[in-house]
Amino acid sequence: MNNQEILDLIRTRFADSILAFDEPYEMLTLEVKPDSLLPILTFLRDEETLQCGFLTDLCGVHYPEQAGRELGVVYLVHSWTKNIRIRLKCFVPKAKPEVPSIVSLYDAANWMERETYDFYGILFTGHPNLRRILNMDDMDYHPMRKEYALEDGTRTDKDDRYFGRDGNKGQEFDQRYIK
Repeated sequence: MNNQEILDLIRTRFADSILAFDEPYEMLTLEVKPDSLLPILTFLRDEETLQCGFLTDLCGVHYPEQAGRELGVVYLVHSWTKNIRIRLKCFVPKAKPEVPSIVSLYDAANWMERETYDFYGILFTGHPNLRRILNMDDMDYHPMRKEYALEDGTRTDKDDRYFGRDGNKGQEFDQRYIK
């Protein structure tokens, strides 16, 4: 099946749930409503012509400039038998960062959802054990959100010249090596 046939098949059942679609690097990518995520993933897994039974990855993203949809979750599912890969995205507001857990569909989602919660603060409703997995339990923030400075501006022990921050150094490099 090609991407257009897969999209048409998904649209027959979930036309109102698909907010956008694209094909970056020839991978079908769908943006879906969070409340439709579980039914769509169930369909992708159970549909005989798709059989997307493998969850390749699940990760969080933070786009602070997108008001009302600052936090998102990206899912990559794969069918080994049909050689199909599909990416799903759903976005939620930072004020209510809730997405349904897919642990009931894919056991591998358990730790991936915990990691996404730990680093982005996205709550996976229905998760059997949603708690921090890598950071300390008493942390009161989620470190992968783009709300925190990348560097400590008060440090005096580093020389910015070694990080390409002294005037035209980067431009000189570009002119010599990019032609």
